[in-house]
Amino acid sequence: MSSLSPGFHGRGRPASLSERLPPGQYPTESFPVLSAGPTPRVPTETWTFTVTTETGEEHGWTWDEMTALPQEESVHDIHCVTRWSKFDTRWRGVSLDTLLADVDTAAEYAVAHSYGGYTTNLPLEDLLDGKAWLVHTYDDYPLSPEHGGPARLLVPHLYFWKSAKWVRGLRLTQDDEPGFWETAGYHNYGDPWREQRHWGD
Repeated sequence: MSSLSPGFHGRGRPASLSERLPPGQYPTESFPVLSAGPTPRVPTETWTFTVTTETGEEHGWTWDEMTALPQEESVHDIHCVTRWSKFDTRWRGVSLDTLLADVDTAAEYAVAHSYGGYTTNLPLEDLLDGKAWLVHTYDDYPLSPEHGGPARLLVPHLYFWKSAKWVRGLRLTQDDEPGFWETAGYHNYGDPWREQRHWGD
């Protein structure tokens, strides 16, 4: 885990950014790439996204079906647990409110599953009410595989590992089920403003 968390130190927090820069973070103009394994290459022709409820009911979309849904443009600051923050990132995709609108569930949590086997857990309420998107475009270009393309979650109010790359579906659950990084020691929730980087923070 330490090899993916450089632990940048000694950078001051510009006063003008104090309201946008969480504690312990530094701003960057670049877009660093950190991955735990090889980058999946998923053709849009075979890509699918599936929401599976706690009862096993499935709701699925092909790439064409997903891109035919109402699309939203959004701009967000993003914050990585490795301490970089990038301001005003521009995305295009589908709100999770749209994808979950017709899903009948009493679940309180979701586990995001990615091509390549990665998982991460989130409270379902953190994916609703305009808080999360399934995005496929970054800065007017198709999302590259290195940054999670063809599609990734975008949950900008949490540390960026919660915005699962190469996402292929959500499994809705009654109980909280820690994912890949959470079982490796990262915080179960990951609020950058509370510096929830690791278990115990």
